[in-house]
Amino acid sequence: MAASPSTETSDKNTVQSLAKGFRVLQAFTADESELVLADVARAAGLDNGTTFRLLNTLVGLGYLEKVPETRRFRLTLKCLDLGFNAIARSDLRTLARPLLRGLVSERIEAASLAVPDGADIVYVERVQAGFARLGVDVRIGSRAPAYSTAVGQVILAHLPRDTQIAVLEARPRERRTPATLTALDDLLARLDEVKVAGFALSDQENVSGLRVLAAPVVDADGVPVAGLSVAAPSFAMPLADFDKAARQPVLEAASRLSRAVQAAGSAALPLAHPSP
Repeated sequence: MAASPSTETSDKNTVQSLAKGFRVLQAFTADESELVLADVARAAGLDNGTTFRLLNTLVGLGYLEKVPETRRFRLTLKCLDLGFNAIARSDLRTLARPLLRGLVSERIEAASLAVPDGADIVYVERVQAGFARLGVDVRIGSRAPAYSTAVGQVILAHLPRDTQIAVLEARPRERRTPATLTALDDLLARLDEVKVAGFALSDQENVSGLRVLAAPVVDADGVPVAGLSVAAPSFAMPLADFDKAARQPVLEAASRLSRAVQAAGSAALPLAHPSP
């Protein structure tokens, strides 16, 4: 059968040997970290001769090494440099931006990244749909109380109890909507629930008519450095539908951003943590 035009174009614009080389590298996993030639060939879908040449090329370049006194190969730490070199030059906003863009859809109208600053959270990055019906003007640099926002609660939930209390007591807790929690005991109970769940779901607690779901971004020590959230107007869908549409994408995006933060180290995070 003749190749389709799209296939021919793809073949002309790609270097097949390079693609095969990456397939060889991808054959190595956490569960299969050391492989013999036949294992690699099978996982990469290549013949033994091609695999042999690619393995030896990658050994020569330093991305693979032979396990002493065996016929096995394994990845070297040089493979990490490919990702780390890019991540280390990025700040948190740069790392978050493509993830936020991926969260915005017909049903989710805005995605934000916020960092803690005393008793407040500060929005440092935001992506919003072209036609926004949120009824709230949140821009980069906007501030909101930590106690009444999903993103603030998800950050506070991962802090020690004495820090939680200090942050919550640092400012008057006004009832911003009929759904706002203001009593200290109620807020502490909410933070316990959020920590167990791994996310915070706010149904019009900070702004009437606005639903928000947030997840924490944590460093290598599990300390929250930011919160990632999405928002939709309450009239757009029932709360259960919003939860279903938003939860898994937000958790996955926050997890990916946390891993990038942990790989980048503190150099990529010029952020302030809540202070008592």
